[in-house]
Amino acid sequence: MGKLQAGIIPVTPFQQNCTIFFDDETREGVVVDPGGDVSLIDETIRQNRLTIREIWITHGHIDHAGGADELRELLGVPVIGPHRDDLPLLERLETQAKSFGVTMEARNLVPDRWLEDGDRVSFGAHEFEVYHCPGHSPGHVIFFNRAQSFAHLGDVLFNGSVGRTDLPGGDHETLIASIRDKVLPLGDEVGFLCGHGPGGRIGEERRSNPYLRGL
Repeated sequence: MGKLQAGIIPVTPFQQNCTIFFDDETREGVVVDPGGDVSLIDETIRQNRLTIREIWITHGHIDHAGGADELRELLGVPVIGPHRDDLPLLERLETQAKSFGVTMEARNLVPDRWLEDGDRVSFGAHEFEVYHCPGHSPGHVIFFNRAQSFAHLGDVLFNGSVGRTDLPGGDHETLIASIRDKVLPLGDEVGFLCGHGPGGRIGEERRSNPYLRGL
């Protein structure tokens, strides 16, 4: 087994961090949140000689899931996640673009497997724990690799901010509870990537993120 590596491809007009996790020896990996620009994602996979085993989805917003069905068809791999509470969002991906006022292609999506709190997903020897973290969306999940003290937090927690909760199904108090009860207990030393912008460390967010004061 080689080292776990991560690469980011900014996609869609929202500049969402489509992430590829891969093993630097076997070149096997997964794509997390292919929101769009599928040809760019495919080109990156080919240029880096990667073999993608699965597509993982953190939640059902268009910039994270809009390209998943097309990429599934292109690569012939299953789509895993999010939690089934995001099914209403995934069933309306083709109309979400109009709601956001952007021009981008998207396909409605039904995953091959839903995820529950406490599940585990993996590729090769790299295993991630799944935590259901609603608030930004009802079915949002995050992925935690305990061996590397690393998490993918989607749109739950950002460097200096938190996920927006003014979208359908969003709830600020629920989001903060998810961060308090699921994210912060992972540990201050844990590094993270998120759905937009730079990543960081959980401990730094605990200390300086203005939305987490008093937690």
